[in-house]
Amino acid sequence: MRIAIPCFLMMLAACGGGAAAEGTRSATPATFADQVALGQKLYGEKCASCHGSSGEGDRAPRVVGLDKGALPLDPRPDAKVRKTQFRTAADVATFVVKNMPPGGDSSLREEDYWAILAFDLHANGVDLPQRVDATNASTIVLHK
Repeated sequence: MRIAIPCFLMMLAACGGGAAAEGTRSATPATFADQVALGQKLYGEKCASCHGSSGEGDRAPRVVGLDKGALPLDPRPDAKVRKTQFRTAADVATFVVKNMPPGGDSSLREEDYWAILAFDLHANGVDLPQRVDATNASTIVLHK
């Protein structure tokens, strides 16, 4: 399955640190909508302090608002951490899991990162017929 997404969200590109609330450590979300709901909660807890409460960017890059420069294909010329392109959701996930939150102190599970990515996709107007995960993220094309 190949889904063309003109720009996409840098979503994961920067979730703040800290342990996830006990309530967020539940069963793996069964659907994309379930992922979005969990991701919204986790984004608020882990990412909003740097990326803004609405993904508008603050101390870290914008992750919502493709028409305003969120999640560009190429890293910014002054980027200190990101050096790779974001062609697919898998590219974003790889970067985020490795680099977010800054400092490497994270209690986020792999499933949490996928949920945050699902929330960011949804916030950018992208809804999928199935969960986003390692098995399909490379088919979600952000930039051609």
